[in-house]
Amino acid sequence: MGLMDYLRTQLLEIIQWEDDSRDTISWRFPDQDKEIKRGAQLIVRESQVAQFIYLGQFGDTYGPGEYTLITDNIPILSTLKGWKYGFESPFKADVYYVNTRLFTGNKWGTANPAMMRDKDFGIVRVRAYGTFDFKVVDPKLFLKEVAGTDNQFRLDEFADTMRSRVVSVFTDALASAGLPVLDVASRYQELGEALLPLINPAMTGKYGLEIPSFIVENVSVPPEVEQAIDKRSSMAAIGNLNDYVKFQMAESMTKGEGGALAGSAAQLGAGLAMGQQMAAAMASAQVTPAAGGNAAPAPGAAGIPIPELLSTAEVAKALGVSESDVLQSITDGSLKAKKIGATYRITRAALDEFLKG
Repeated sequence: MGLMDYLRTQLLEIIQWEDDSRDTISWRFPDQDKEIKRGAQLIVRESQVAQFIYLGQFGDTYGPGEYTLITDNIPILSTLKGWKYGFESPFKADVYYVNTRLFTGNKWGTANPAMMRDKDFGIVRVRAYGTFDFKVVDPKLFLKEVAGTDNQFRLDEFADTMRSRVVSVFTDALASAGLPVLDVASRYQELGEALLPLINPAMTGKYGLEIPSFIVENVSVPPEVEQAIDKRSSMAAIGNLNDYVKFQMAESMTKGEGGALAGSAAQLGAGLAMGQQMAAAMASAQVTPAAGGNAAPAPGAAGIPIPELLSTAEVAKALGVSESDVLQSITDGSLKAKKIGATYRITRAALDEFLKG
């Protein structure tokens, strides 16, 4: 082998990266301790950036294209190397290629609950997970803060390195946004887009990355906060609580739901509430205004109003129980009734006394 052939094997003439892995973010050109000669060809393909590093310092950066390495094309490197008369002799430098395409569908999630302050619930622990897309927009900063001197920095290494950092930025953005827990836990489909303006400046400024899409797939809060949110949502859906209670009692009476007289607390509560409303209505209806504005008693002995009689079916409906339960109460004497023929009749006063007992 002649001297020229030997020198040719020790010099780099073509520098390029033919990437077919689809999961490599940055790659160091393997020079095998060879030097770059004057006039060497540098090839940078689409979605690639070539970054020269000389003695640990960043040199020139090249976007897509084909370059002949001469003094005019490497001004920063010429300054770093201190060439007085231009680039004439071979030199040694590291060349890193950075993939600038969009990497999609990367998963993120909070390993530990993120703490956020809410005006309604105080300090709340929040867990979240989702996906995000990213691309490198500042190769120098990315190599310095993320990839380092790794010869081939792959996507799985990025996930291990960046997952906690992405979560940290998400947590800071969530705290800065001051969103109520009610919105965070129920509108997380819109949360990612709302947080992007807060996430991207931090990701670009710290790591040289841009996140075009940040998707929050789920946000969970502790069970006690979930229950509070459910109650708050129910109240908002109900509107007027008084109207809702009346509606529930009417529904129970219409369906004829009930069991034994000493059945569920909900049925007894509904019956008692209805009885109290009926008693109040009777008290106000016992005196009716007569013509001329004077109160006059309803017809009856000694001016005492005649009580209204109720059937066992009507009493059962009012109490929200079955008719057999009403008959049982009449039989054991707890509810006073008058048997007329084969049927029982109960006065409003007797019903009122039963409810109070």
